[in-house]
Amino acid sequence: MSSLSRELVFLILQFLDEEKFKETVHKLEQESGFFFNMRYFEDTVTNGEWDEVEKYLSGFTKVDDNRYSMKIFFEIRKQKYLEALDKRDRAKGVDILVKDLKVFAAFNEELFKEITQLLTLENFRDNEQLSKYGDTKSARGIMLAELKKLIEANPLFRDKLQFPTLKNSRLRTLINQSLNWQHQLCKNPRPNPDIKTLFVDHSCGQPNGARAPSPVTNPLMGAVPKAVAFPPLSVHGPFQPGPAALPTSLTGWMANPAPVPHPSASAGPIGLSAPNNAAILKRPRTPTNNPAMDYQTADSEHILKRTRPFGISDEVNNLQVNILPVTYASQTHGQSSYSSDDLPKTPVMALNQGSAVKSMDFHPAQQILLLVGTNMGDVMVWELGSRERIAIRNFTVWELGARSMGLQASLTNDCTASVNRVVWSPDGSLFGVAYSKHIVHLYSYHGSDDVKNYREIEAHVGSVNDLAFSYPNDRLSVVTCGEDRVIKVWEPVTGNLKFTFEGHEAAVYSVCPHHKENIQFIFSTATDGKIKAWLYDNLGSRVDYDAPGRSPTTMAYSADGTRLFSCGTNKEGESHLVEWNESEGTVKLAYVGLGKRSVGVVQFDTTKNRFLAAGDEFMVKFWDMDNVNLLTSIDAEGGLTAAPCIRFNKDGALLAVSTNDNSVKILANSDGIRLLRTVENRTFDASRVASAAVVKAPGIGNYASVNATVGPSIGDRAAPVAPFVGITSNSDNRTLVDVKPRIADEPVEAARTWKLTEISEPSQCRSLRLPDNSTAMRVSRLIYTNSGLAILALASNAVHKLWKWQRNDRNLNGKATASVVPQLWQPSSGILMTNDMSETNPEDAVPCFALSKNDSYVMSASGGKISLFNMMTFKTMTTFMPPPPAATFLAFHPQDNNIIAIGMEDSSIQIYNVRIDEVKTKLKGHQKRITGLAFSHSLNVLVSSGADAQLCVWSTDGWEKQTSKFLEVPPGRGSASLADTRVQFHLDQTHLLAVHESQIAIYEAPKFERLKQWFLPREATGPITHATFSCDSQSIYVSFEDGSVGVLTASTLSLRCRINATAYLPPNPSMRVYPLVIAAHPSEPNQFALGLTDGGVHVLEPLEMEGKWGTSPPVENGAGPSTTSVAAGSEQAQR
Repeated sequence: MSSLSRELVFLILQFLDEEKFKETVHKLEQESGFFFNMRYFEDTVTNGEWDEVEKYLSGFTKVDDNRYSMKIFFEIRKQKYLEALDKRDRAKGVDILVKDLKVFAAFNEELFKEITQLLTLENFRDNEQLSKYGDTKSARGIMLAELKKLIEANPLFRDKLQFPTLKNSRLRTLINQSLNWQHQLCKNPRPNPDIKTLFVDHSCGQPNGARAPSPVTNPLMGAVPKAVAFPPLSVHGPFQPGPAALPTSLTGWMANPAPVPHPSASAGPIGLSAPNNAAILKRPRTPTNNPAMDYQTADSEHILKRTRPFGISDEVNNLQVNILPVTYASQTHGQSSYSSDDLPKTPVMALNQGSAVKSMDFHPAQQILLLVGTNMGDVMVWELGSRERIAIRNFTVWELGARSMGLQASLTNDCTASVNRVVWSPDGSLFGVAYSKHIVHLYSYHGSDDVKNYREIEAHVGSVNDLAFSYPNDRLSVVTCGEDRVIKVWEPVTGNLKFTFEGHEAAVYSVCPHHKENIQFIFSTATDGKIKAWLYDNLGSRVDYDAPGRSPTTMAYSADGTRLFSCGTNKEGESHLVEWNESEGTVKLAYVGLGKRSVGVVQFDTTKNRFLAAGDEFMVKFWDMDNVNLLTSIDAEGGLTAAPCIRFNKDGALLAVSTNDNSVKILANSDGIRLLRTVENRTFDASRVASAAVVKAPGIGNYASVNATVGPSIGDRAAPVAPFVGITSNSDNRTLVDVKPRIADEPVEAARTWKLTEISEPSQCRSLRLPDNSTAMRVSRLIYTNSGLAILALASNAVHKLWKWQRNDRNLNGKATASVVPQLWQPSSGILMTNDMSETNPEDAVPCFALSKNDSYVMSASGGKISLFNMMTFKTMTTFMPPPPAATFLAFHPQDNNIIAIGMEDSSIQIYNVRIDEVKTKLKGHQKRITGLAFSHSLNVLVSSGADAQLCVWSTDGWEKQTSKFLEVPPGRGSASLADTRVQFHLDQTHLLAVHESQIAIYEAPKFERLKQWFLPREATGPITHATFSCDSQSIYVSFEDGSVGVLTASTLSLRCRINATAYLPPNPSMRVYPLVIAAHPSEPNQFALGLTDGGVHVLEPLEMEGKWGTSPPVENGAGPSTTSVAAGSEQAQR
């Protein structure tokens, strides 16, 4: 089809979808082949409508088009076959085998034979590969996840998975426009043009000169009322100012407005009349009373809402077809973009507030800061990383003498007030508190515990029910509403009143300021269920509408500001959570799952432009925004109130929920847990919030240069160090942010009393040697799985070993720990994951491996070909790139697991696409073999290191070299060219750890400015063998050839703990054993594992009573640059 035909098909598809011609929509999708409706495909697969599934697919691909298509059809037919066997319907199974599956025998005869043999089994689950097959529903779900990945990777579906962005009812709008233009160009336009006049070419006399634009092309006017609706020239006379132009989102809401009882408002539809009545008479428009026309649809801002998965999946099994996807045992593939696993559901802490929680809000930039208000008037700021309440304010009137007699009288009988609302300003520099008695308090926030009284406003008579910040005319304003039925807008600096909006007939319950098309407006809701909308003028309400169930309602937009939601509960306890169609003022989606007899008004929140959450029936309930059915619900391990307060942080990684014991539970997803662990072992840093406008994620500032004078900095004083540690500062006097600003409160003597933590006895830590009955060969590579449930080692004989921890009473989450012995895991087949060795001498080989993000695959090499192993079955999926040159380092691209960076023995780096089996480019810049690779997804760079002690930065956009730098190795420290150099990015993705046998260094990428350097002293008994960041990047674990392990504080590179070999190794004078590799647990910052020269793997953790490895040396208050020498450091530590 031509391009025009393609666009017409999309318009028709949208029209058919809106008109609910469901079968016709999907028939046209299939016959045109322009848009593959993934949601429809999911539904048909889930329902087992196999004939329709294949029929729909046939519009886009055939079985033999490519290997992706073949696997898609095979998976579908195999599932149909297994379901027939599961129902004991062997006749149907044979029919499927002969008609549907036999086609695959030509491609894999052995596979077809194996499938045929399933007919002979009483239960096909007796087949080893099918032993994990569950019920039909779960099997379809697992298969569907695999099919989606295959479809997204299939080039035949490229550009067919995303529906184009169209305004609502676009085809109808175009017809309206065509009709209007034909008749507006007439000398004598018809007052009510008939739609049938579009069927023939329009003809008339000479057109007049009036070429007025169609009303549907003016996005700020909406439908223009007939002349009889013009406002009367009464009290205000002809000079009454016309209303401001309205955003599209309001025009539809005003198609049938209720009369507004204010003299300043006209009797007609306020806001729809033109600024000048005479102008309408000069520019005749087609009246809008023709039921066949719909002029309102032209300006809708909302696109057709369809679920359209798009892009390449993280990983695609594009290799040989096997009888069963490996994910039957556990669903380890990357989650769908709408997975409930992204929701924060794991309780990580509870914070007692002392009284019932009424309102909460997370800081917009510092996402571990939580603002809480209670029914006793207490307002608190919590820093979740340290679980500290860093500020508290109790209710008191600051200027009682200046307040009204009504307020003073109410305080005479009861001096307390409940908090109704707490909220941060958009930049986090202010927060506001609305109380149940007249008052709004504004506080300024300057970081840490620095909260200052900013402004007190007596805002309303009675209770102030809600408060919000807005930016009319680019100036910060405070919007309040109250029991007195009024909405007010305040100037926060002066406390002056700017606007008063009257019109509600009941107490105003909530306000929701927003802006669209540069038009600022406010939605307000009242306790009688009325919704109104206001512009920042004095011309009355622009909307008068009923909330669902006529309930008190709160309204909120999605994070991107494109979707409007509301939630409310009426007197009968019926709750309604809905999405609004702003262009029409109608309910677009009504979500199901709320209780029929809710206690109190249900609160809700949105996150990630994807999910809704509401507190109801002692639970938190979640919905996908595009699906009215309940996604999931949790009780957060119990103890929630009947209608708990809930609040997400900005990224949706944390969720605060109120409990019935006056506490707040913090729930987290995996990102939230990582975020909290990044900061939980350090005191809150005031300098990180000194300027909220430039705040970044925690950890980012640990190495950055500091020009501000907020808080002490490490560069201003000498840090105590361990006896064998040398520290050099960068030549540009770059300083580091001090992560403990309260150090000034500590005794000065602390620096003298601090001692390095030495661990020499097994009783001083928890250590575990992992069980292994195989041949002992030195451990060359070691890594935790990303889930933290297992450890993978690669030995020098090219064999991989995998230890898995099981869930039990001693280990409820099944994560790796030194307290529970894991199982050396092998599949029932007994095969081992063994790399190709080719002709390589094992002693000369450089082993390397990389684990996929979802722990499903490991890419590995030991001097021979690179192998891809399935982590569930240990099967070799494929091998590629035979030497020479041999691979020496592997790294998966962070955004695409099909792209791998391969460091080579010949000093080159190959960027390889696994899916298409192709080397995209080859990078050259090193002189010796590649020994390290690290991607930064925030900087879009790849950093490489080599045995030449050189670091290089490559852009991942065009793969060009940006810069390079050689490590500075002092004379007499050994030949740098003979040692490996490793690189690893900090959690902030900017700072880089470089590890060499002689030193540890921190650089700032991408310019390679050195921030700190730590040298191995000359008297050391062995070089550094390996080092790694802890999972929170706050510590660096360093292993040495003498068997010891050092724990350094990452921000200062100061040694705080030394673990000697005697603490974890039994004495053996005849054998020299030491760690070759060290790996950090992905979510436990104080756990690491060692791979030893004797083939052993040890897991180490501090004692439970200690909780961490030593304490950092205190930083003395002082001035001047850091000039610490090795001798000075030794003297400091000995005191």
